[in-house]
Amino acid sequence: MPETKKILYVDLDNTLVDFPSGIDRAHPDLRAKHDGDFDEIPGIFATMDPMPGAIEAYTELSAHFDTYILSTAPWANASAWHDKVLWVQRHFGFGKGSVAYKRLILSHHKNLNRGHFLVDDRKANGAGEFEGELIAYGSADFPDWATVTKYLLDRK
Repeated sequence: MPETKKILYVDLDNTLVDFPSGIDRAHPDLRAKHDGDFDEIPGIFATMDPMPGAIEAYTELSAHFDTYILSTAPWANASAWHDKVLWVQRHFGFGKGSVAYKRLILSHHKNLNRGHFLVDDRKANGAGEFEGELIAYGSADFPDWATVTKYLLDRK
């Protein structure tokens, strides 16, 4: 009988995705209009870069875990839902061979997902109530993808 892999969720914004890179690319008029709510800029999520090492880490972890991307899209920005799918397809591939193929979950209630680990930069949108272990990406213990990957591979 094949070994059952542990379930791993990974957030997008400021975890896999470098959110400030999208803000930097937004037109100054849009930044001014949405000051304080940059996630409501239409199209912003399609323009963001991956965090350093994020694509490689997710790909490696996917070989050892049942891995999903678990993100929240702003309610007031309908394009965000579409753009997050496009971002995943662009950076991980579109077809069935992609490690992220049909593995994107968008929810405002991350705590409703069952699993062993959640890598997230915040406790918002249910991440703080996640039943498994929350790995605080960007914290002193997990400042980058190298530390997160090592920690998780030791617990696979």
